Amino acid sequence: MLKQCLLAVVLTFTTPLVWAFETIAPQAILVDADAGTVLFEKDADTPAPPSSMTKIMTTYLVFDRIKSGDYSVSDTMPVSEKAWRKGGSKMFVKVGSDVKLDDLLHGILTQSGNDACIVVAEALGGSEENFSETMTERAKELGAKNSNFINATEWPDEGHVSTPRDLAIIAGRTIKDFPELYRDYYGTTEFTYNNIKQGNRNPLLYESGFEADGLKTGTTDAGGHGLVGSATKDGRRLILVINGLNSTKDRRIAARELMTWGFNDFKNVKVASANQPVEKADVWGGAEDSVPLITKDDVIVTVPRRDVKSVQISMVYDAPLQSPLKKDQEVGYISVKNKGEELKRFPLYTGKEVEQAGFFQRISNSISYLIWGKST
Repeated sequence: MLKQCLLAVVLTFTTPLVWAFETIAPQAILVDADAGTVLFEKDADTPAPPSSMTKIMTTYLVFDRIKSGDYSVSDTMPVSEKAWRKGGSKMFVKVGSDVKLDDLLHGILTQSGNDACIVVAEALGGSEENFSETMTERAKELGAKNSNFINATEWPDEGHVSTPRDLAIIAGRTIKDFPELYRDYYGTTEFTYNNIKQGNRNPLLYESGFEADGLKTGTTDAGGHGLVGSATKDGRRLILVINGLNSTKDRRIAARELMTWGFNDFKNVKVASANQPVEKADVWGGAEDSVPLITKDDVIVTVPRRDVKSVQISMVYDAPLQSPLKKDQEVGYISVKNKGEELKRFPLYTGKEVEQAGFFQRISNSISYLIWGKST
């Protein structure tokens, strides 16, 4: 018998959520990082030059090597003539010198130093070309399948492209995979190296109304003005990507408006906590007469504040479950519906193993279930 257990929570969830909102950004995506819900998107899958937003992928590889123990932030790396001569944004490293990785990371993320990017690319990859190939391969492994990185900086190169959705994926994985390093190196508002102080160009870091802590701006003639940003408020984290704007002013306005809208018009509700029972399901012919049902991950849904009462959430599984049951066996799902239309499913798993009962116990349980609707 298919059983639907209606939860005492009424919510809304769509992927993506579609609501009337306009932005001057030619390309944009806004994602709730915890729920994985796209709140807004506009031309989010067209490849375009990512400008210095490239550097979040460069930094991802550096963070990965630090986490694996291959490098420490106290290690030094040599500055080649290629790195020293590189144009565009610079942290002004000196040719032939050895620079601490700690300084190089601040130089990349706060000062947007192309020279610093080449230093780490050559140290980790042997050459910028080799490192860039690894950037592309790793990005695709993360799910950023429409990105192709020809260099480690921002330099306009034919075929050097990414998309707002891909950049949001890379940003989200950076925050998830390296929380301490993200906290230590993204969001710094200014950094001084070689007696030259430079400020972070990320406009969200200077806004009020939410706590921005990353990630990276980008500006080139080919790509226009772009931003990968993230901020938190009331326990929620949003990730924003915009690209192709005409000026730093337009970038600041578009970023502030999208981020403010995302926080003010939506909220998150946790339906279930990972590995915590959400239901007790009857078991047919088991050594135990019931089994807890769990989810493997936190189940969080994004709720438009104006539509809180429009959607019902239920747990769906065949009751009673047939023994024997393995632990973590998928047996059903949490269903999210809006006006009768299913929008999303979250798998339900058994929280423990239930062995099959002996022959006489199974007979007794079967009779009890037929008479009383449950096992004894």
